[in-house]
Amino acid sequence: MAADQENSGLDGVVATYVPADNPPGWRRVAGEVRYAVTAALPFARYPAGELMGALTKLALFADAEGYPIQADLWLTREYIERFIAVGCCHLGDASRANYRSKLLRLREALTDGDCVTGKPARLAGSASSHPYSRSEQAALWAWACGQPTDELRDGLTVLIGLGLGCGLDSSEIIPLRAGDVSAPSQGEENSDQPTVVAVRGKRSRLVVCRRPWELILAAQTGRASSRDAYLFRSGAARRGGNIVTNFLSRTHPATGTPSLRTSRLRATWLVSLIDAGLPLTVIVAAAGVQSLHGISRLMPHVTRVNASDAAELLRNS
Repeated sequence: MAADQENSGLDGVVATYVPADNPPGWRRVAGEVRYAVTAALPFARYPAGELMGALTKLALFADAEGYPIQADLWLTREYIERFIAVGCCHLGDASRANYRSKLLRLREALTDGDCVTGKPARLAGSASSHPYSRSEQAALWAWACGQPTDELRDGLTVLIGLGLGCGLDSSEIIPLRAGDVSAPSQGEENSDQPTVVAVRGKRSRLVVCRRPWELILAAQTGRASSRDAYLFRSGAARRGGNIVTNFLSRTHPATGTPSLRTSRLRATWLVSLIDAGLPLTVIVAAAGVQSLHGISRLMPHVTRVNASDAAELLRNS
């Protein structure tokens, strides 16, 4: 009877909604979820059931993290982004984008304000930013080395080396010159000096190359005619944004080899840094981004840690 009185005046779907398996936390958050959705319904374009499902998942996630039972705290832009990145990391980009859209519509109906930690990452169902597997990386390298001309081999070596070794995208590779790469000379025996790339443009920064690609990148730099020579396609005077695409269109395809995309090379580099356990501040600085939103879409591809190892890390690290 008390429950009936509590739910009186609510939309029928809202009042009767119960999540699958009726998790223990639902009893704690149900009232706040129902009243928040009821208040937002006149201003939201989604049906009540869909809004209830999205907000319930967010509320249960917040409850499990010890958050107060307040919809205005759950629906901050920052916490929505945390839920998308952490609470939905097992879902595909399209599903995560769907949850984000519903939660943002709820937020707009109930409150307002921008996300202080930066613009959220665009989520899409496309695989253009999926990292390459180890076998795909090996296939790409074999394909690059098997091209019929020095120009094609050198161009692909630079793209793959800067992508997998430094995480540079095409807009950062195009203006790069040989003098922007600091590498030990071939005459320096037993040198363990790193290869460092000075990235130009809006995201100017210094990036230390990953060790497996140091010698390859250093060799390509050493072959340049001068420090002012472009590292990628040095003979091309026009440096338009389509220079990489045009170059790749001239390469000879190989059966079973994935298409080379600089976005996927960068994604592979980012995932390798996360899997290696580098501090987030180091990753963000090396990637040239201002927040973690641009990295959140890669979470489904990060190697999972088993429960016992996770417990050990949480306790002793």
